[in-house]
Amino acid sequence: MKIRYLLDENLPPRIKLGVQRIEQQIDVLRVGDPDVPPLQTKDPEILHYLELSQRILVTRDRASMPGHLQDFWAEGDQLWGILLVRPHTSTGRLIQELHFIWEASEAEEWRDKVDWIPL
Repeated sequence: MKIRYLLDENLPPRIKLGVQRIEQQIDVLRVGDPDVPPLQTKDPEILHYLELSQRILVTRDRASMPGHLQDFWAEGDQLWGILLVRPHTSTGRLIQELHFIWEASEAEEWRDKVDWIPL
């Protein structure tokens, strides 16, 4: 199955547009879009949405997300992966990395993994 992304609200909307401009087939949504969690949704709710929607979260949230993730796993839940954006990563580089990951891997490879982007 191809990767499907959910961009956290702490990432600018232009990232979604840039990813879709490179490859229209990439399924990418952003928190606050229709039919996804609204802006200011708490991390635990985002994690449950990811599990149900089979999406990888792309976020800059390196402060609160790891703690919520440990609680999530302690409950026996699984997710489709989290990509933590390294500080000072440019928008262009992030867009290129998301495209590369989408092209080079399948969603199942990211199950319950947390990694940094750029890799």
